[in-house]
Amino acid sequence: MADPKHAAWRLFHPEWVPEADDPAVERLKRIRVLAGLLVSFGVYTFVAHDFDLTQAVENIAVAGLVLLLITPLTVGVMLLVWRRGGPLRPLRHTLLGCLKLLVGFVGALAGTVLLCVYFTQQGGVVVLLPVVLWLLGFMIQAALRVNGNFFGTGAVHRCLPPVLAAVTSWLMALPDLATGDLHGLGARLGTVFILGAPVLVTLIALLEMRRLRRFHGIRLRDHPGAPPRAGHPPRRGPAPNPYA
Repeated sequence: MADPKHAAWRLFHPEWVPEADDPAVERLKRIRVLAGLLVSFGVYTFVAHDFDLTQAVENIAVAGLVLLLITPLTVGVMLLVWRRGGPLRPLRHTLLGCLKLLVGFVGALAGTVLLCVYFTQQGGVVVLLPVVLWLLGFMIQAALRVNGNFFGTGAVHRCLPPVLAAVTSWLMALPDLATGDLHGLGARLGTVFILGAPVLVTLIALLEMRRLRRFHGIRLRDHPGAPPRAGHPPRRGPAPNPYA
């Protein structure tokens, strides 16, 4: 069986996706993902004493649905902004590649969750344990991959990944606040716990876009095909998209 890290890299960071323009921010985003997973598990297990597998599965399902709906919608809004600066037709093949990465990740996430639920309900079938452990490692690595390039949207515009990360994190957190679902932590601690993730994600996103604007001349409102602002080096382009 292939190494889960290698498999996740091949599937969710194909050659046509550009490397990060700022490695320091990329490392910070990866630390944020791992820290978020550990904090969430720790709060549910040791603070709230209420780790519920069913609720965890529901939360993962909602997260997958939010990604599947909000990512194309947000990209569509940005396309309306960019159409004033130039033609959008050259982006269609890259956008198709991004959509395939998104659907593939959500599908893999759903399959992993269903297998884990089946494994738990069957009392931990020994023959499934290696598969479950491999899939969990694979999904963690896949989450790290898509966290950086956000399903390859960095190949469309370098500012899209931070924008999408901030939008989706807020849309995942606000329903809990609206419904008062504070996970048994009380009003103050629950609010801090729920808002902590989107606030942190937004700060990192703003930092990334600030560095893209300052050091690379890339602005969110600029058309993806526009050259960098004066005084900045040329952008590092992605490899050819295999869907083109």
